Amino acid sequence: MKNLRFVGLDVHKDTVTMAVAEPGTSAPEVLAVVAHELGAIARQLRKVGKASELRCCYEAGPTGTKLCRALRAKGYDCIIVAPSMVPQRPGDRVKTDRRDAIKLARFLRSGDLTDVYVLDAETEALRDLVRARDQAKRAENVARLQVRSFLLRQGRVWSGPGAWHDRHIAWVRGQQFEHEAHNRVIVALVLNLENARERVKQLTEDLEQLAMASSQASLIKALQAMRGIQLVTAAIIATEIGNFDRFPSAPAFGAFVGLVPSESSSGSTRRQGAITHAGNTFVRRALVEAAWAYRHRPAVTKRVRMRQEGVHSDVKRIAWKAQLRLTSRYRSMSGRGKNKQLVITAVARELSGFVWAIARQQQSIAV
Repeated sequence: MKNLRFVGLDVHKDTVTMAVAEPGTSAPEVLAVVAHELGAIARQLRKVGKASELRCCYEAGPTGTKLCRALRAKGYDCIIVAPSMVPQRPGDRVKTDRRDAIKLARFLRSGDLTDVYVLDAETEALRDLVRARDQAKRAENVARLQVRSFLLRQGRVWSGPGAWHDRHIAWVRGQQFEHEAHNRVIVALVLNLENARERVKQLTEDLEQLAMASSQASLIKALQAMRGIQLVTAAIIATEIGNFDRFPSAPAFGAFVGLVPSESSSGSTRRQGAITHAGNTFVRRALVEAAWAYRHRPAVTKRVRMRQEGVHSDVKRIAWKAQLRLTSRYRSMSGRGKNKQLVITAVARELSGFVWAIARQQQSIAV
């Protein structure tokens, strides 16, 4: 478009610095610094041109995606870009809001920015719930470690089977020490652990209630047809990805979650290393944890059969194919003496392909 202009937005809690780059090679100019309020931003944009003549962008950050969705609703072409993928000049040590806005406008014009997929508001809200549960689970693990470490320092070691079940917790609660200070410490640590467990339980119940009533319900249900993927893991994948149509192939999805090997090749020499660890950390961790289920022989267990009730036969077929392939892969690599973590990572990489296939199959069924 001949009159297309490119607007870079440096967004902060209270203010937004705006810069515009005209078509051609002219240097971008700072427009204004306005309040972080949709009306003020829209008024300033109208001074630049019509909504159809503008492309806007800002970096992903703590201000979230609300501004992007609001601008799109008003007809503006707005994207959110990944800060880690914005080109940087070597030796540039000066950073200001004005320079950041100008840089975004210039690179938006040149097409050198990588945009971040913006979820719809409902899916993003469910994703926030999933992440809140993840944070609560991490807090529970920290509370467990604090209890275990304290008891170990006092020479108290649980000799029964398993840990953190009701019998174990009762044993921990019943510990008595010579010094009253230690008795007070164990009471505080156990209370902290019980509160953390209760938060995880409540958030899990909330997730069970809301996930299957959301727009992602069919995808979450389909993903649970696979071994190793239950409600929480399925909800992580569905809410973090949103729309699988943006991945044209299974390898593209694997690359997005950072499960493909890194590579450093030159000429006829090709070197591959560890996985890239790029992309979405939540999905990558969920897939690696799910991959451990495939160390067992293929079987449709009672729990898997219950999760598969009401699932389309094509999805079940893919899930069974995944079991045959991934268990064989695990046995083959383990039999060659490969490191167990390396084997699980390889299984997780192939699991990502089957997840992609089920998601695309479920979307075609829904249509």
